[in-house]
Amino acid sequence: MPKYAIYKSATGYYYNEYHDTLESLKGTKFEGIIEEDKLPVVIGSDGGYHHFTENDYMFDRLVESDGCPLKLEEMFFKNQEGFKLGWMSPEGDTYSCDYTSHTRAAAMIAAKFFPKTKLPERTLGKAGWLKIIDSWDGTQREHGQFVYSLTGNISKKQADKLFDLGLYNNPEVRQMIRDCEDNW
Repeated sequence: MPKYAIYKSATGYYYNEYHDTLESLKGTKFEGIIEEDKLPVVIGSDGGYHHFTENDYMFDRLVESDGCPLKLEEMFFKNQEGFKLGWMSPEGDTYSCDYTSHTRAAAMIAAKFFPKTKLPERTLGKAGWLKIIDSWDGTQREHGQFVYSLTGNISKKQADKLFDLGLYNNPEVRQMIRDCEDNW
């Protein structure tokens, strides 16, 4: 059974393949490349590998699993205090991610709520989910947050949550509220 090293980040847990024997590397692109004296190693989602150590400050645990070793709410913390970036459901639930993980988060969210979808981000957008992204364009002094709606719509629960998050006065949020508040 495959093994995984689980690590904790600020927005959720993530995993890398864990290999401690040459046998476990069979069928991977590293078979015949990684030698026994280099084990154990972890292979990241970026396709690279590095030596595994339990002393890594982000390392949490090793697990064995035939499928994905983490649930959606573990990988992308649900309703995390201090939420900054990620996805928001029409009910106002948030799923945190960093600025590069929106697509991966969308795939896992869609797999849970819309299992037959082929285009996760588009499916979430059409279903009324909001995408909260980093608005930094490289010239600004500080990073900000931009709230994106594929349909241009926002629910009352989303508006309330955005108020709680301090995003109520973002220009795009104010426009969505003006456009949608008569339908609440």
